[in-house]
Amino acid sequence: MKRGRYSANHQVPLAVKSNLTAKASSFINDILKPKHIKTPSGDERFNYIVDIYSKWFRNYFYFYAKYACPGKNAISPYFESKFARLEYVCLATNKFNLSYMRYTGKWFELYVDLSLDESFAIIKDDPHFLP
Repeated sequence: MKRGRYSANHQVPLAVKSNLTAKASSFINDILKPKHIKTPSGDERFNYIVDIYSKWFRNYFYFYAKYACPGKNAISPYFESKFARLEYVCLATNKFNLSYMRYTGKWFELYVDLSLDESFAIIKDDPHFLP
């Protein structure tokens, strides 16, 4: 069954971008950061999350986690990792497809045709979307 996907030239309406960005900011600050950003353990062998943020790229809205690498042999003091992706797919109903980043480095789409509230609820509770 073919879902209604837009071509690469399709632009996400500015109102949708603004609305999603604002709601995501609140969701990140009120739900994700308190849940996932913890005080470092002091053990330099383990990376830890220092920030969670989001940004748009084409029709995709990504959630990122920024990790600190405290070890003396770390290649870099920080790295970023994408952990969730919303794909804007339906202009008429403002629906999104939700994917998570697999350990293989590939996106895997788990949910289709979700509202924004449904997407946030899944990101909050589904273990596939842990940063």
